[in-house]
Amino acid sequence: MERILVVEDDVAVQKALRRTFESSGFEVTVAADGTTAMQTFAATTPRVVLLDLRLPGKSGQDLCREIRKQSNVPILVLSAASDVLDKVLLLELGADDYVTKPFSPRELLARVRVALRRLSQGVEKQEVYTFGEIEVNFGKMELLRAGQSVALTPQEFKMLRFFLNNKERVVSRTELLNEVWGYHSYPTTRTVDTHILRLRQKLERDPADPVHFRTVHGTGYKFVE
Repeated sequence: MERILVVEDDVAVQKALRRTFESSGFEVTVAADGTTAMQTFAATTPRVVLLDLRLPGKSGQDLCREIRKQSNVPILVLSAASDVLDKVLLLELGADDYVTKPFSPRELLARVRVALRRLSQGVEKQEVYTFGEIEVNFGKMELLRAGQSVALTPQEFKMLRFFLNNKERVVSRTELLNEVWGYHSYPTTRTVDTHILRLRQKLERDPADPVHFRTVHGTGYKFVE
């Protein structure tokens, strides 16, 4: 189930968005101000952020900038403002789309699905991927490090692909369990830590000081090229 973070202080709009997305199979979390939104973003690692511009406390522009520094998660801005300059500014700050209120729930749902599809296509259609001294061929299940073959298990390949599809995004151990294994198979987050350690040993120059597979204390992990 895809998780959506709705950052919106209008209760009526909150309810409408929750109804629209939950009825389409999404999990919805709501934050009514910018400060709470950043805390919720770190705790829930949503797949999409719907962001109102006019928020109490931290502004939507500042929130967009902060989220983009941490993650490549799709950000769709919702605003009553129709000024083209606002749209240009938000896109420059890293927003993926801009929807002017009032909007059609069906159109917004379609835009969210397009953003998710665009995000998932990054590596899914790319069988050969390189980063650092690593070259990985997912089609052949082969990996080279500095030209030398390195053996990965099928689960390690699956975890690596997930990280490449979500580079620069902080992902929690719980999300990794859900997306790579499934909760029913591995009920403990220690499994994730063990596999991260193995990937570091196989793919990092210095596993004790990783460049690519970084720990985000209190939250999870982040892959960086």
